[in-house]
Amino acid sequence: MKLRILAIALALLLSGCGGLKASAYKAPAAAQTGESSFEVGYHYSLGVQHLLDGNPAEAVREFEEALRYDPHSPSLAGELAFLYSERGEPAKAAEILERALGHLPGDAELHFLLAGAHLNLKDHPKAIAEYRKVIALDPKNVAAHVYLGTLYADRKDYEQSLEMFRKVIALVPEDAMGHYYLARILAETDRTDEAEQSLKKALEHRPSFEPAAIDLGLLYRKQNKNDLAIDLYRNFIHAYPMAVKARVRLLDILLKENRNDEADRELQTVLNRQPANQELLMTMGLMYLDADRHERAVELFEKFLEANPEDLKVRFLLASALEAGKRHREALDAYGMIPPDSEFYVDARVHTAVILKNDKKADEAIRSLKTAIAQKRQAGDYLYILLASLHEEKKDTPEAERVLQAGLAEIPKSRDIRYSLGVLYEKTDRFEAAIQQMRQILELDPEYADALNFIGYSYADRGINLPEAEALIEKALKLKPDNAYITDSLGWVYFKQNRMDEAVKYLQEAARLMPDDPAILEHLADAYARTGRIPEALDIYRKILERTPGKDDLQRKISDLLKKANP
Repeated sequence: MKLRILAIALALLLSGCGGLKASAYKAPAAAQTGESSFEVGYHYSLGVQHLLDGNPAEAVREFEEALRYDPHSPSLAGELAFLYSERGEPAKAAEILERALGHLPGDAELHFLLAGAHLNLKDHPKAIAEYRKVIALDPKNVAAHVYLGTLYADRKDYEQSLEMFRKVIALVPEDAMGHYYLARILAETDRTDEAEQSLKKALEHRPSFEPAAIDLGLLYRKQNKNDLAIDLYRNFIHAYPMAVKARVRLLDILLKENRNDEADRELQTVLNRQPANQELLMTMGLMYLDADRHERAVELFEKFLEANPEDLKVRFLLASALEAGKRHREALDAYGMIPPDSEFYVDARVHTAVILKNDKKADEAIRSLKTAIAQKRQAGDYLYILLASLHEEKKDTPEAERVLQAGLAEIPKSRDIRYSLGVLYEKTDRFEAAIQQMRQILELDPEYADALNFIGYSYADRGINLPEAEALIEKALKLKPDNAYITDSLGWVYFKQNRMDEAVKYLQEAARLMPDDPAILEHLADAYARTGRIPEALDIYRKILERTPGKDDLQRKISDLLKKANP
């Protein structure tokens, strides 16, 4: 359950400042008498009238004039600071408040406003210092505690944040929001049981509090208690039928559990209740897409686009749903509607290329990727790698190499492009050049596991530099402990060292992790053959041949083993 501390703080800031309107202050009493007192009242009244008439710029000028006659007035300083904040000038607001506090250092309200100005300036340390002063002057100021709690949480100082929200609850124990904020911090720090109790308290004090119900359901889901979450959401929407967001959360769980008929009923209820809610249409479309319910996702995205045809994010999502549903022609049309200046353009070109590649239209796929690469502001290394792979499929190795070299010229520190180039060198019998590329990767990133494994396996397969090969592969396996290929490499280097117990152990584990990979299975069969487990070796060789017929080397291994078994 991710915290949205800044969003909370901003919401609070708006609600806090919202009360500081002209009507919140009585006409200021001037520190001076006579003409000065008259001028203060006159300019203040004009400022209020300008506010009522919707002329904040004129109001600012009048309040400034009033403050010039009465520079010690906290109400004038606060009013003017609020107006500057409203105009997007928090620095000017802070300047006015600091000047006022020079005369009235014990005014808690001015410190509170100054904290808000620092918050608008994103100067959180100063905001924290001011909220602390507010609490020192006014220990029962709930808003200051809430602000401080959110700021501490934003800095991941969770213990101090918890302390603030516990004080909020002590000040107003029946306030649902205090329990809710406390629960969010507790959940963030994995104090699940306490978070659950706080959310229940929030709902006890305000049964209709939808965010608390939603978060409690999310907490149950995090603990794999989906039945509890479903019951919670069903009960909540039964009591509050217009709680659409809770209904959408219920829909998400039902989709994840493949309870599609129930999910569709909830979807229809949401559409009946809020047919024009664009945010919900997109959210539910994503849920259906994630659940592989592509047709329904397409319907929801199309409904969204009826009202928002220029929304390119949803246009891209629609294309993705069409692609996932194998509606390739429509997907290509949808991707084609995304213009070059869109942030989704390059990804659209990549998806277009993948569809064309799968449809055996390699030349068109290549053109799509070249178009994407031409948009250099967005071209990532994966574009060059994919384009090179298309040229390889066409048996155009020189062009594949040229593409990768061009990619390195554009992105010289790309480990992935360099790795692909090294693999290409190895495929074309340029072993030393391949190793050199991998060494260069390790200079950039000593923990690039695939490069470590490439060098280690290449040495092991050739029976050279076996101690170094072992060390490299062991390091790679620590970085990717459940990787089948690296596990296989370690087993293979042990095989080459004739350490057969260790070889069999790791090769068996690799086969468990990836039971259908022919190279891994062949290594395991080789180890069984060397250790005298002839029937098991023969069984694996034959299974590989069934899946990949025509491997003469495997047929020879089978013949040799049969001769040994029956001399």
